[in-house]
Amino acid sequence: MWAELTPRQREIRELAREVAVRELRPMAAHWDETEEFPRRTFEAVLETGLVGLTIPRQYGGQGESLLEGCIVVEELARACLSTAMSVQPFLNGPWRAINVLGTEEMKNRLLPGVAAGTNHFAIAMSEPAAGSAGTDLRATLTPDGDGFRLTGTKCWITGGHVADTIIVFARLAGTAGPYGIGAVVLTGRPDGMGEFHIDPKMGIRGVAECLVHFDDVRIDPEDVLVLPEEHSKKGTGILVNQFNPERCGNAAMCTGLGQAALDASVGHLNARHQFGRSLAEFQGLQWKVADMALDVHVSRMLLWRAARSGDGGFPDQTETLMAKLHSSEMVQRVTNTAIGIHGARGYSRRWPVERYFRDGRGLAMGGGTPEVMRNVLGAQVLGVSGSQRRK
Repeated sequence: MWAELTPRQREIRELAREVAVRELRPMAAHWDETEEFPRRTFEAVLETGLVGLTIPRQYGGQGESLLEGCIVVEELARACLSTAMSVQPFLNGPWRAINVLGTEEMKNRLLPGVAAGTNHFAIAMSEPAAGSAGTDLRATLTPDGDGFRLTGTKCWITGGHVADTIIVFARLAGTAGPYGIGAVVLTGRPDGMGEFHIDPKMGIRGVAECLVHFDDVRIDPEDVLVLPEEHSKKGTGILVNQFNPERCGNAAMCTGLGQAALDASVGHLNARHQFGRSLAEFQGLQWKVADMALDVHVSRMLLWRAARSGDGGFPDQTETLMAKLHSSEMVQRVTNTAIGIHGARGYSRRWPVERYFRDGRGLAMGGGTPEVMRNVLGAQVLGVSGSQRRK
């Protein structure tokens, strides 16, 4: 399958693989145990030049495509998911919305820092009462002269505590449902922005999920990314589409994690003997490995197809939904099977497969649950409305 890649793409993959094995893998358990942000391994990736890989050249990056970014993220996730999660926003993250929708002033102000690895991005969409129902946002943007005032609470902000820039989705005060949704950009810690609360979690423990409250935060006009309009659904469409690159990145991390679980299982079966012969000789276990390999391979093919689709770094929605849905469920199947193959060792924290399982469960929820992916994909296939809202 790797033969499908160009020489440049294979070179990028080998570079990512090299730094992942040398620097990331030995530290993966440490970030999980300490729940520290993986700065040391992030810096190791930064030194290779891979962090600015997909930023346009005019803003200091290398101008590679979404596919190259996904190739890198997969290889990093194969060694350490926390580090892959810290790099993912630089390759496939919310800066793409600024590149497509932002003014030239905004791009020149924010994107060079992304290319240099110094401007950590995060996105704030979810709220305590608005998870899968993204149009139930309660955070408001109230007009204030030529700008706005932002008030509300956001949660599940991945990496929010280390973010230098946060894209916040909110609605024009007085609107409801899909109408009046806009997006603004916050840099630093402006007046009215509260302290981040970190939720301890099951996996991907090196990159925190955060909650923060905004109380009458001033938004200057140059920081408005998507203007909220009372009778417009434009912001809702942008909200949906801007997640597609990140969903590709999520699928890449799932694929890398699934590959890691497969690698570990193959190594274990070849090394361990029971009943006088290698575990690799037992047909029942061979079938399990065959299913794992098929699952990972299909995930990678769907991911590459999605990453190659669309224009301007925003891949086709249907292709992205398929990749995200399959990879989200694949990684749970494959990591769970790996635990069974390892027996008691699979349940022990001395071996990495139990961490793979915990990490994979979190990836399945990020960027849209499998259930939500099925709702949207099914509606597209049927040609009907995908809304689950009661009329």
